[in-house]
Amino acid sequence: MPEPDDNRKGYPALTVLIAVMLLIAASFVPWGDLTGGTVKDFCLWSDLLDEPADTLAATESTDAPIDPMLARLMAEDERGSAVTATDASSDTAQVSAPDSTIISNTVPADTLPAPMVAVRDSSGVVPIEDYTPGGTGLSRLATALLYGGSARIAVVGDSYIEGDIFTQDLRALLQEAYGGSGVGYMGFHTDFPGFRRSVRQSGSGWRVREIGKKGSKLRYEGLAEHYYVPSGKSTATYKGTDKVPHAATWDVTDVLLVAPRGGTVTVTTDAGPVAFTLAASADSVQCLTVNGVTASATVAASDSTIAGLGVWLDSRRGVGVDCMSSRGFSGLTLGQIDPALCRRMGAHISYQLIVLEFGINAMSPGQKNFKVYRQAMTDVVAHLRQCYPDAEFLIMGIGDRGEKRGGEVRSMASVPYMIEAQRDAARHAGCLFWDTREAMGGQDAIVEWTRGGFANKDYIHMTHKGGARLADEFYRALRRMLP
Repeated sequence: MPEPDDNRKGYPALTVLIAVMLLIAASFVPWGDLTGGTVKDFCLWSDLLDEPADTLAATESTDAPIDPMLARLMAEDERGSAVTATDASSDTAQVSAPDSTIISNTVPADTLPAPMVAVRDSSGVVPIEDYTPGGTGLSRLATALLYGGSARIAVVGDSYIEGDIFTQDLRALLQEAYGGSGVGYMGFHTDFPGFRRSVRQSGSGWRVREIGKKGSKLRYEGLAEHYYVPSGKSTATYKGTDKVPHAATWDVTDVLLVAPRGGTVTVTTDAGPVAFTLAASADSVQCLTVNGVTASATVAASDSTIAGLGVWLDSRRGVGVDCMSSRGFSGLTLGQIDPALCRRMGAHISYQLIVLEFGINAMSPGQKNFKVYRQAMTDVVAHLRQCYPDAEFLIMGIGDRGEKRGGEVRSMASVPYMIEAQRDAARHAGCLFWDTREAMGGQDAIVEWTRGGFANKDYIHMTHKGGARLADEFYRALRRMLP
């Protein structure tokens, strides 16, 4: 009698068929709507087959997590606390959301201007919305260009502008119109030296101190939200490039730092090395300046007590545009930077316009209520005015962003609500606002941008090609308000 076969074949074909039928049925369920975005919609055949670029899955849940500081603010808001973002220290978890009644508004609540609607004008420009008291617009920037012959803009943001994307092309356009050369602000270290096209950066030995990191204590974080400490013999080298207009050479090399115990720093340009002896001071911001046209600069230091605030590669006349990006930030940590430090830095590097580009790390699928973020960003602008009293401020609305619905990618449903909150923050703060998404094309623009190579396959971030396209849109809007 044969023994029983314990390795029976069973019915694998039937099992697979049933599984496929269940998956097909699940493909028609609107999971996103039913779960408020917690579970994504999916489509069996689009997930199994190779898709064209415009229908690949968006990766918003992994590429753009919520800023932990904002998450704490939202949690505190639900508990009914009312502590502003500027009261929060980066090395504590006691952070809570401000109540709208205690926001330090520039514009009184009863005189808030009505929100505008972003539409292209007859020449195809999406205009900058002016919510400043008295409609002063970009008067400070315009005056600096008209009478001083030089001006500086800082674009502070998240990974959307990382690698000088957008800002490199905006800088080139402005320098072509008003003069200037060089790429402006540079950190002493970068984790991605080959990503940025406007300058070639190398070096070693620098430790990065970043605002908001767990366990960090605020010391010398300015507008860039980073500073750098030498570890042994540390060097940072910058070389010009002709890949971007007006970036091959510059006229002035400025190095800003704080030296509590003094020390020596050497700056080497094409003209040779210059050694600087630093005065010992825990408060003074020292500026090491080397004049002369150069295509390269190297900063060398070894004292571990020195705090390197940044290097500026510029010219004394024309326009400078600084790119200051911090991956994963929502903009709220700017409410913690030291006004006194910023004003001391401003004596050497001043700004007429500060552009705030944030939002990617402040939203999630299905989210509609951005009250906490609006309130906090209003407070951040008020704080930044203490840091840079001579600057004007402009909030850039978030760019279009994709999410997958069934078998196709569409604009994330949360995006219009975030833009509304950002516009409202500009109204309450009495500053400027620009609708980035409308400039991209509005609803579902990210699909066209990704298809055309203007955005990455994550349906969030721009490529260099897309940065150039958006910079042209923004430049045309700026020119409407400048001489």
